[in-house]
Formats: sequence, C-alpha cells, structure tokens
Amino acid sequence: MSEPGSHEFTVVSSEYIHIGRVVGLRVDEIVMPGGGTARREVVEHLGAVAVCAVDDDGAVTLVHQYRHPLRDRLWELPAGLLDKDGEDPLDTAARELVEEAGLAAGRWDTLVDVAASPGFTDEVVRVYLARDLTAVPREMHGDEEADLVITTVPLAEAVRMALAGDIVNGATVAGVLAAHAVLTGVEQARPARTPWRDRPTTFAARLR
Repeated sequence: MSEPGSHEFTVVSSEYIHIGRVVGLRVDEIVMPGGGTARREVVEHLGAVAVCAVDDDGAVTLVHQYRHPLRDRLWELPAGLLDKDGEDPLDTAARELVEEAGLAAGRWDTLVDVAASPGFTDEVVRVYLARDLTAVPREMHGDEEADLVITTVPLAEAVRMALAGDIVNGATVAGVLAAHAVLTGVEQARPARTPWRDRPTTFAARLR
C-alpha cells in the first residue's frame, strides 16, 4: 500500500446513467489504496456563479427563491449557471445580476470558490463581490425569475442570518462571510478574473 496521500485513484471504467439539461450522473469504478476497486456516483454539473452585491451603505442584495429539492424558498445571492458556451464567468455574473436584481456594477472582485458537495458532485460556484452599483432595468427570463422577491439587508445582518441558519445556501453563506471579511479589512479579495482551477468542465463539454 502506498504512503497516505500519495495514492493515484485511477478510473477503471465509467457508466453513464443520466444526461440531463443541467446535470449528468455517472458511476466511476476507481482503484482504491488497498488494490481493490470501488464504485463512486458522480453528479456532473455546469458550474455556477453568484454575486455578493454590496451598495455604498453596506447593504447586500438577496433574493428569496423557491428551490424544489428542499420544497422551500431560500435566501440567496443573485446567481446563475454557466450555461452559455464561451461566456466568461465574470460576464455571466454581470448578466445574472441584471436579470435577477436589476443592478450593474462598476467594480468586481473574486471572493471565494465553493465546492457544493465534493463527495458526490463536481459542482463549484464562484462568488464575486460587486460594488459601485447602479440600478438598471431587470431582464427576466421565465416564470421562475418573475417569482423572485428581491431585498437588501445590511451585510452584518446577512452574516447574522447565515450564523442563525436563516441562510443555508452554501455559496450565499460563504459569500456573505467572505464579503464581511474583505469589507472590514480582515482579508483581501482576489482580482475579478483570477484563474478558476476547479471550474467544472466535464458536463459542459459533453453537451457540445
């Protein structure tokens, strides 16, 4: 057996169970450290971006949106899938901020990259910090966006909501905590176009 942390988890075979519009499900057989193999279910995802838009008064924009798997409406940052072939993630973030919140931003930074649940999915969400905000007409697409409730709360209140369990969306929790750290001077954000090492690409390539 190899030293801990040095084993190469080679994929012996892959079986594709489902290919949908947003996700795909495959089962990989991989070589384990002891020499045997194990099957791992993997949900392939397009990837997504989210935007922590903070205005000059220190308030963050949140949307209240129905999420069917949880059968509940959740408080979230404006967000969207990387579902336009060739579109830069920063451009996706800017487009989603217009569509969901009716806002344009003059300053962008990268806050965090969030692996949603790496035990079974390759989904990673990049969260941006948007500032120097300007109100613009919303560009809604579909009934779901028409149902969004949009509000602003002080960033400190959003942090309290996350710690209280009132915000449970992973990218939103990470985004508001990271934005608070940046805007209070504890840490620095990364440049807006920082290379994205863990961006999901497998499912998008499959759809081409």
